Amino acid sequence: MDVGETRGGANPASDIAELDLSDLRAALAAGWQDFCRAPMYGMLFSSVYVAAGWLITYALLAKGQVWWTIIAGAGFPILGPFIACGFYEVSRRLEAGQALDLAGVAGVVFSQKDRQIPSMAAVVVVFFLFWNFLGHMIFAVFLGNATMTNITSSLAVFQTAEGLMMLVVGTAVGAGFAGTLFALTVVSLPYLLDREVDFITAMITSFSVVTQNPGVMLVWGLLIAGLLFAGMALGFLGLFVVLPVLGHATWHLYRRALVFDED
Repeated sequence: MDVGETRGGANPASDIAELDLSDLRAALAAGWQDFCRAPMYGMLFSSVYVAAGWLITYALLAKGQVWWTIIAGAGFPILGPFIACGFYEVSRRLEAGQALDLAGVAGVVFSQKDRQIPSMAAVVVVFFLFWNFLGHMIFAVFLGNATMTNITSSLAVFQTAEGLMMLVVGTAVGAGFAGTLFALTVVSLPYLLDREVDFITAMITSFSVVTQNPGVMLVWGLLIAGLLFAGMALGFLGLFVVLPVLGHATWHLYRRALVFDED
């Protein structure tokens, strides 16, 4: 489908497009092109995630200080939406033929603090905290009476019937949380950057895009998970490419998913 090239106003989307796998391929191709056209910006925004990944790994493997992982992990839900806006703004400017400059892009990202992005960040934080609570509860239900074991040095506890059941239940619940959060944010974040809409409207629209295109969006979610895993498996260095390409591609998928009257 054709996409427009200008930042919109306050009008909400007039329709949701029917997507197919060709839209995913086109979005990924456009995301790769945007990254190649402005690699400095992609690597700059990605460096936050890479640094956090290194910090978590160092805290766990070198120091055994789990509390550092909590601090680093808690920062992701807060900073994530703002960093993602950096990718979207670069793609928006490239699409509209506007000049790229670091001060301008950073200024747009910083200005989101006065718009609806903080509300979306709060939603992500609530999901993060609730999942942490449920994770501890699931652990307590299945392994609360088990002999205390340092899981960083021994995985024997997970080989018991209770440990295996905990992994199954925890994975299922975690997948449910991840799927719901994906549905609420996959389109809403670029939508909020591009248009003057409230975050509730943006989340409802994003959820509608997923429910009206379940197969395509399931493939998109699995692609994101797989590529992120591959990027992290390379000592987090792969995220310098994976994150910007996915970020730019998400912008282009948003532009294909929502139809506006002026498009």
